[in-house]
Amino acid sequence: MANHMTGTRNDWLAARLDLLQAEKELTRRSDELSRRRQELPWVRVDKEYRLETDEGGASLAELFRGRSQLMVYHFMFGPDYTAGCPSCSMIADGFNGFAVHLANHDVALAAVSRAPLTKLQAYKRRMGWTFPWASSFGSDFNSDFNVWFTEEQQREGSIEYNYRRAGHAMDAAQVPEPVAQFAATCGTDALTYTRERPGVSAFALEDGVVYHTYSAYARGLDGLWGAYQWLDRAPKGRNETGVWWRRHDEYGKR
Repeated sequence: MANHMTGTRNDWLAARLDLLQAEKELTRRSDELSRRRQELPWVRVDKEYRLETDEGGASLAELFRGRSQLMVYHFMFGPDYTAGCPSCSMIADGFNGFAVHLANHDVALAAVSRAPLTKLQAYKRRMGWTFPWASSFGSDFNSDFNVWFTEEQQREGSIEYNYRRAGHAMDAAQVPEPVAQFAATCGTDALTYTRERPGVSAFALEDGVVYHTYSAYARGLDGLWGAYQWLDRAPKGRNETGVWWRRHDEYGKR
């Protein structure tokens, strides 16, 4: 028997109206957080990053594609991976649909990963994606924006991720089983897999100068998981007992 409350329509309406007030408070709080994000100081990006795109070599400024704003999703796909991270893939499944809307609102969207471009292109074809995806292979871009770390940093616990420089040391015996499973689906070992990290960064282009304006990592990416926004409104919510998602072409496979 289902373990949940039941009631009359009037019971439901009274509870729903009470919840509505809390939802409105959250919406107003979210609006305030958005305003504060936009008030962060812009930091000039003076380093010349060279990236590889479908159109050839490109600077960070060229990823703007004529827009004044750029959103970069730091997609976990290292040079040693044979496939992209399943979690990043689940997030990226939504990019095709809204990238065109962002582009027509002065915002360019691009994913950036350290894997060579040929690997990214092959995986992009497999997933049926069309959004821009650049390779930062051989560039400092991922390390400078705290989404890639060396073996030494990993071993010493000197990784700085999500604005914390603690608690990230890891050896093979400490790897959680779901992480090991994800690593295996990416064709690599768990320690190599976790040296890559997910994130999102925002940039502005003004008078030919690129500025870094915002970055978020870890649970700060929750709002980008389109499927979770639906699950949070479903009768059973996220209803998770472990990692349940796969790449969209892997459901039904064993």
